[in-house]
Amino acid sequence: MARLVGMYPAYPPPSARAVELEGLMRRFLAEHVLPAEAAYDAYRAAAGPDDHTLPPVVDELKKSARELGLWNLFLPSESRLTQLEYAPLAELTGWSLHLAPEATNCAAPDTGNMELLHLVGTAEQKERWLEPLLDGTIRSGFAMTEPAVASSDATNIETRIERDGDDYVINGRKWFTSGASDPRCAVFVVMGKTDPGAAVHRQQSMVIVPRDTPGVTVGRNVPVFGQWDQHGHTVTDFVDVRVPVANLLGEEGGGFAAAQARLGPGRIHHVMRALGAGERALAMTVSRVQERVAFGKPLADQGAVRERIAESRIALDQARALCHHAAYVVDSEGNKAARHLVAEAKVAVPRAVLEVIDRAIQVHGGLGVTNDVPLAMLWGWHRAMRLFDGPDEVHLATLARAELTRAPQFEV
Repeated sequence: MARLVGMYPAYPPPSARAVELEGLMRRFLAEHVLPAEAAYDAYRAAAGPDDHTLPPVVDELKKSARELGLWNLFLPSESRLTQLEYAPLAELTGWSLHLAPEATNCAAPDTGNMELLHLVGTAEQKERWLEPLLDGTIRSGFAMTEPAVASSDATNIETRIERDGDDYVINGRKWFTSGASDPRCAVFVVMGKTDPGAAVHRQQSMVIVPRDTPGVTVGRNVPVFGQWDQHGHTVTDFVDVRVPVANLLGEEGGGFAAAQARLGPGRIHHVMRALGAGERALAMTVSRVQERVAFGKPLADQGAVRERIAESRIALDQARALCHHAAYVVDSEGNKAARHLVAEAKVAVPRAVLEVIDRAIQVHGGLGVTNDVPLAMLWGWHRAMRLFDGPDEVHLATLARAELTRAPQFEV
C-alpha cells in the first residue's frame, strides 16, 4: 500500500485490551509510581553516585506492575499491542523516567536488546538471554558508541571482531555503554568490524558478550549533564575477549542493518516517553503559575505566561500527532516505510519537549534549576536525546536526501 502525500491516515480504534491497559497504567502511575519517587530519590542520594544497586522500591513497583499486567508492553509479540496502541502507554511511563519504564520492563537498553534477540536471535540465544530479560531477572548493556571516533556514523566503528577458529576475538574501547554499571547487567551486545575490507555497510557485526567474559573491563561511569545514572553510561574495554562464533547475532556483516532494526523501534519508543515528560512539565507549569504571585498578581494572570502555556500545549499536540502517525505507519506498512516519519519524530519531539521543559524551568525560577523538582533532570535527559539513537544532524541529512530525490506532486 503506497502512502499518498496529503492523505490523512484512518487510524483503527484501540482494542479493548489497549483501553483497559491505559486505565491500569494511569492507576499504576497515580497510586504506585509517583508516590514512590521520593523513596527512590532518597535511596540514591544516600547511596551516592558510585553505588549502582537498585533502590528496593523499584522491585516493589515491578511486582505491582506484573500483577496489573503491565509487563513487556513494548514488544508486540508479548503484549499483543500495536505500536499505536503502545504509544499512550509509553507516554504515561515518561512521566517518571527513572521508575515507570523499568517497573514495567520497558526500559532501554534492554528493550532494544530484546527486540534484537527477538528479530535475529537463534533459539539458543533466545533461551539463554531473551527469556531472562523478558522475565526481568537480568539486565543488559549495549556497546556501540566509541570515544575515539564519530560514532553517529556507524561505519567509523573501530572495535575489531576477528574470527579465530570457532571463536571471535574482540578488541576495542566503548563508552556510553548504557546499563553496564548495574550489578544485574549480565550480557552485552557489542558492535564491531568483522571485515574492514568489505562494502562499507557490510563490515560490521554484532556479537553477544557475557559480562563475566575474561578481558571485559567496565570502567568509569560517565555523568550526563551532571546526573549519575543508576544503571550507568560507562567506558568499557574489550581486550582479547573471546566468545564462541555461536554468539554472533544474525549474520556476519549484518551488524549495520541489525543496528538500524534495533534503533528504529527504540527511537519511536523514546519519542513516546518524551511526550509524557513534556506533559508533566506543562502540568507543573500550570500548577506553579496559579499559586505564585509576582508584581501584585498571580503569574497565571500575566499575558506572557498564558501565551507560553498555550505555546506548550500546541507544541505537545503537534509532536504527539507526528509520533502517532509514525507509529501507525510502522503498524500498517512496517519499519522501513516508517523510517522517515520516525526520523522526523526523533528530531521534532525532543525539540518540542525541551521548549516545554525550559518554559517550566523559567516559571519555577531558582527552584527550577535545582534537584528539588525533576525539571533539570528532564531537561538534561531530553537534551541528550538529541544525540543518542542518532543525532539530529544524521536524521536531518536522511530526510533532506529523501526530499531531494522525491518526485514532486506537480510540475513546478
